[in-house]
Amino acid sequence: MKLAKAAKKVEDGIEETLTYMDFPTQHWTRIRTNNAIERLNREIKRRTKAIGAFPDGQSALMLVCARLRHVAATSWGARRYMNMDHLFKSEEDLLSDIIAG
Repeated sequence: MKLAKAAKKVEDGIEETLTYMDFPTQHWTRIRTNNAIERLNREIKRRTKAIGAFPDGQSALMLVCARLRHVAATSWGARRYMNMDHLFKSEEDLLSDIIAG
């Protein structure tokens, strides 16, 4: 096999890669991806590209911090990414099984 090292790497990391499957199926797509972080990074990149060159690192940091404060203050920053009720129900079921068993 020409790709023995690659196959070994995939085989060694399969358990870690599929960790998200330990959670309720309703959460799989939210855990598997990091769309919220990617969206925030794209927004920061867009804002910094519009400025072009910054006089110093402090001014770039100020722009990024201002954007992060704006996101945190808006409904986008307050929106729930996952419905945690599924996890709480799973914990309650697990505890009842432990107590009963």
